[in-house]
Amino acid sequence: MHTQPFDSMFHYLIDQASTPAKLVVLILLLFSILSWAIILSKQRSFSRARRESQGFIALFRRCAQWTDAYPHCEQFKQSPLVSLFLAAYEQWVDIMGPDQEGHRLSSRSLVQVERALKQAAIVETERLEKHLSWLASIATSSPFIGLFGTVIGIIIAFEGLSVQTPSSIQAVAPGIAEALVATAAGLFVAVPAYIGYNHFLARVREFTGVFSEFSLELLNAIERSFSHDGILRS
Repeated sequence: MHTQPFDSMFHYLIDQASTPAKLVVLILLLFSILSWAIILSKQRSFSRARRESQGFIALFRRCAQWTDAYPHCEQFKQSPLVSLFLAAYEQWVDIMGPDQEGHRLSSRSLVQVERALKQAAIVETERLEKHLSWLASIATSSPFIGLFGTVIGIIIAFEGLSVQTPSSIQAVAPGIAEALVATAAGLFVAVPAYIGYNHFLARVREFTGVFSEFSLELLNAIERSFSHDGILRS
């Protein structure tokens, strides 16, 4: 028995579909392209951020003074940890002055550095979460858009039953096929977007934990540095 290839059958069903059903499939196709573009882009950016963050932390821990890492920041500019480091460094420069002589670092100044680190962490977290809301929207809306196409297909099937006597499979087949295509298309778009959203959301949470750990490590390094020089006061 000769069977029609799936792709040829799919194209045939699309060609024979009603205008609303074609519009539903077109919208879902655009959503699919958008979601995969976001997934691939975020995967590349997260991989770079993780790789360069590991390199920057290793460099930071090798430095004798925490400020020794500053000249190497450009090398790891894709790492969000560099933004945290630069926020602390700029705050330190403001506190110490341009000559960095004759000034003391107080506990109050450490609080200012800590606030700068928290603000930088918020900015970097928002940057990591950028476009993830699109994935969430696509994942939640695509099944309902597909359901709309399913309803249209069922309506067409019932119309076929009403105009043809006696009833036969040929009367309902186009509408049922249209309904199934719309349902499958909605799930085909929603599932990758849902998986991608949860995957990247977990990666963001991992980075927020790294932000907290690095901020504490950076503050401890600053405090040790100034305590060693005898210029830390309460």
